[in-house]
Amino acid sequence: MVFADLDLARRLERSEGQSCLGFAEARSHLYPESGATWIECAGAFAVFDGVESPITQSFGLGLFEALTPASLDKIEHFFLDRGAPVMHEVSPLAGVAALDLLCARGYRPIELSTVLQQPVKPPVIKAPGRVTVRQAMREEASLWAGVNAQGWAHEHPELRDFLEQFGLVAFNRDQSVNFIAELDGEPGAAGGLHIHDGVALFAGASTVPEMRRHGLQAALLEARLSYAFEHGCELAMMVTEVGSQSQRNAERNGFRVAYTRTKWRLSIA
Repeated sequence: MVFADLDLARRLERSEGQSCLGFAEARSHLYPESGATWIECAGAFAVFDGVESPITQSFGLGLFEALTPASLDKIEHFFLDRGAPVMHEVSPLAGVAALDLLCARGYRPIELSTVLQQPVKPPVIKAPGRVTVRQAMREEASLWAGVNAQGWAHEHPELRDFLEQFGLVAFNRDQSVNFIAELDGEPGAAGGLHIHDGVALFAGASTVPEMRRHGLQAALLEARLSYAFEHGCELAMMVTEVGSQSQRNAERNGFRVAYTRTKWRLSIA
């Protein structure tokens, strides 16, 4: 049985932190002028991926070492010196003292997310159907990023270029594996998987609008769970918006809520 305790929070937050610092390293390699970089401080990772990037924040704050004003000073300067807002994804397992210090320093909560997990089990073999899933090859980075962006940009077409570049960077992370789901041989959904220390982080899955309701997302999930099992992972992890359709879908597929996480932002007077 997996218990929602401090040890679990450390494993999950470290896995996502590793995924995000890998993202910054991939961007730095693809776009050296971006200045993307990261540091580790008091056991937390602070990642800079650009001033407006959703990756630019810290992960694991207060979980590995007690949070202190000195460590916050260092992390805040890391972001502020680069012109970026100071934001932290904080698990409730960091404790009341850490949250109290953030409040005292002028932080305010701006976002909630649900962190879910489930033990990785042997896959159930199913008969082939119209939907197939395969691992994307290195030369298919643009295809994978394009499919992913098409799904996410359906309601916000003005973000298409940003999402395609974001997808290209995500595709090139170390320790990441990327999958394409096809309906009758036509690519229609894409999803990623990042593996660290036995934890498989599921992220970046989307389906193009005209191919929805054909089981592509379910097939993507099953394929990634199978890959995680075959490569020795013990836990699968997913992060969703609180109470969202994505959370409900995750719970329908065996994921269970580990905790609700809060994103904190420093208010600059």
